[in-house]
Amino acid sequence: MFIEASGNKIVIRRDTMDSPEKEPSSPNGDTSPSYPLLPTLTVEGLDPKPRTVWINPQEENEFDALLHAKFEKIPLKDFGAEVRAFRDVENFLDRTLLVLNLDKYGLDEILEAMLQKIKDDKTDGEKFSTEESMEAVYSHHSAQVLKKTIYGTTRSEGGVYFDQSWICALCELPSVSRRHVVICRLENPANLGANSQDVQFVILVVAPTKEKSTKTALETGRTFSTIFSDMSFRYQLHGATTEEEFRNILRERTRQLIREQSVPENRKSHLHLPKNPFEENEEEKPRCPFGSGMVQDIKRRLPHYWSDYKDGIIGYKTPQKLISTTLFLYFACVLPNIAFGMLNDNNTNGAIGVKKILFSQCAGGILFALFGGQPLIVLLTTAPLALYTKIIFSISEDFDLDFNAMFACVGLWNCFFLIVYSVTNVSKLMKFSSRSTEEIFSLFITFAFSADAIKDTIKDFNKYYYTPDCFPPTNTDQSLNNLTSNTSFMSTNVSDTADDNQHPCMKENSILFLLLMLGTVWFGITMFNFTKTPFLTAGKRELLADYALPAAVLIMSFFGSYVFRAVALKPFKYVAETTLFNLAPLHTLPWPAVIAAAGLGFSLSLLFFMDQNISSALVNTPSNKLKKGAAYHWDLFTVAIINGFLSIFTLPWVHAALPHSPLHVKALADMEERVDQGHVQQIVVHVRETRLTGIISHIMIGLSMFLLPYPLSYIPSPVLDGLFLYVAITALYGNQLFDRIQLFFTEQSAYPPNHYIRRVPQRKIHTFTVIQLLQLLVLCVFGFSPIPYMKMVFPILIMFLMPIRHKVVPKIISQKYLSALDGH
Repeated sequence: MFIEASGNKIVIRRDTMDSPEKEPSSPNGDTSPSYPLLPTLTVEGLDPKPRTVWINPQEENEFDALLHAKFEKIPLKDFGAEVRAFRDVENFLDRTLLVLNLDKYGLDEILEAMLQKIKDDKTDGEKFSTEESMEAVYSHHSAQVLKKTIYGTTRSEGGVYFDQSWICALCELPSVSRRHVVICRLENPANLGANSQDVQFVILVVAPTKEKSTKTALETGRTFSTIFSDMSFRYQLHGATTEEEFRNILRERTRQLIREQSVPENRKSHLHLPKNPFEENEEEKPRCPFGSGMVQDIKRRLPHYWSDYKDGIIGYKTPQKLISTTLFLYFACVLPNIAFGMLNDNNTNGAIGVKKILFSQCAGGILFALFGGQPLIVLLTTAPLALYTKIIFSISEDFDLDFNAMFACVGLWNCFFLIVYSVTNVSKLMKFSSRSTEEIFSLFITFAFSADAIKDTIKDFNKYYYTPDCFPPTNTDQSLNNLTSNTSFMSTNVSDTADDNQHPCMKENSILFLLLMLGTVWFGITMFNFTKTPFLTAGKRELLADYALPAAVLIMSFFGSYVFRAVALKPFKYVAETTLFNLAPLHTLPWPAVIAAAGLGFSLSLLFFMDQNISSALVNTPSNKLKKGAAYHWDLFTVAIINGFLSIFTLPWVHAALPHSPLHVKALADMEERVDQGHVQQIVVHVRETRLTGIISHIMIGLSMFLLPYPLSYIPSPVLDGLFLYVAITALYGNQLFDRIQLFFTEQSAYPPNHYIRRVPQRKIHTFTVIQLLQLLVLCVFGFSPIPYMKMVFPILIMFLMPIRHKVVPKIISQKYLSALDGH
């Protein structure tokens, strides 16, 4: 038996070898019966790829058939030029049949419910049969193969992917006299077959067999498919609670398309992202370049200022996301603050402690959330800043200088250089920053968080587990110990009493440390990935993932402080008498110290410049689909003013933090999953660009100063290290450098179908990855060096990543491959 395409039909021809019986003749003399099995499958975005197959016939009602499918690219409907597009929507809006929150999973059940909706809609002069319609919708009912469909495709990072969240089915019937459109929103995503494995919306178009060319089922389906091709629009439809609200969103989307596509250059664009903040038209070039970048940032962001508050309250699932993201930010900031507060307290002999860190975080975070350009950026004091503080303290001790004065002087010089960078538009250099630079730095920060947790674990084991008292002395050692016991007993006893409460060998402390740290990581990551499990409903899975970090911290703190209360874990150091607002005595510094502070301030300003701008670039990356625009120059200026204020009171500095800033964006985002060859890819659909999460979370951090030392001291230090590891691991999601590192250990047949896998030779992929790893290795050598002054070179090394990418790498890998490997 052969199958071949003939127009909109599949002609099945039987050979004499297939059956000994003679086939009955048709009226035209053809002995091959013609079945309307499969018309053209119309798929938006793909080139035609016909396929013909051989089938082995069996019984007529049970034979296995292979279908010839042709994928044909059709253009999106132009609402600005095609009159029929707008008329279709206007005519159908009031009589479009809606099935909202249908709790069905099978294709048959879904189509039957939609066809029943048409049947229940009283239409005079029409004889509508559900059974006839089901036969017309399917080309092969038993295999559930739809006859005519329209899919959407999207281009993401250089590749073309099926948009699997919606499908449009077309049906033509001779018994209907006018067109019918039914839109179904499913309660939960359904797997409806290949290229439709996560369907949330089903559109069914039923049209007469004979109809005007502009009113066919295909043209009507093309109209509604064009509307549904926009992810932001589908996100809004999820929030509609009534049919009238659903129709109003459809009507508003149509009018928006008409407005946008009336401009010729916009007719092929459905996602309007803000333009590159570093590009200027000839008419926009200012007469005076000084401060022009900040002026453009203010003009770009100021019109959205009030919506930054409204978007945090109004919208589908917005209140839920506001609460979960606020709690995430609170725990993700306050716990590192406690850890860095303890580190600074040790490095400065109590001059900067936990209380100052918390106030600095509170004040800096609130001021930036109120006056910053991009409110999704999170400010935080970091390990490199703690290192600079330690260097300043060491210099002050070596040259007999007042630490508060020296710290303030370095901070003010840093503030001065940052203002110069902002006024002279130095942030325009970030247009040379590519994905490669951002991912190398992001992976370095991930290593830094992991290294802090590992160092604390090794320190705890050396202190409590591998102490000499935990290993009984041998006979040879016993006689030697007896000779020195009289002289060493007193000093040992005093030391042990001060440090370990006369229990120097405390293996249970180290075991509990490891248990709490790894338990925090495991619990947090498990809940964070709960959306990928089949348990519970989609809404409940998302809720658990949103509260992963707060739940992990609270539950493991309960285990550490109550369940294992018999194990005495050492709380963090806290000095209640710390005064927050003491002006630094700058007048006590001699002029050579001021000049030296200028050098330290310049090096520090480079660290601020790169950290701030790379964090901004990762937040404003096109894949996040932010629509209100970036503000690189104004954000840098705001950070300069904030740190100038903090410096004069010897309060710790803050700047944009990785990976907290990108994780803040993800926490406020709605994601859509794409399935391709078994690999699941998450795509950002919509991000709530609001200032409220930053303001509320930092107010809570300020109130946490009243929780010192209790109940905050009930959070064990291993839970803090577990949080570091959690943040480090979750930051790896979506990092292409990390994904390409895994390819070294992955079987080639299991490579994910990424765009660079399809477009770049494997050897070039691995070469590019090795080049990035070498740059990362150099950063790690200087960043983790035990020599403090070597770490001061670290910001300069980060600056060199950009010229290496644009001057050295293109000589090794051609530009056409780099555009796929290193493009946003």
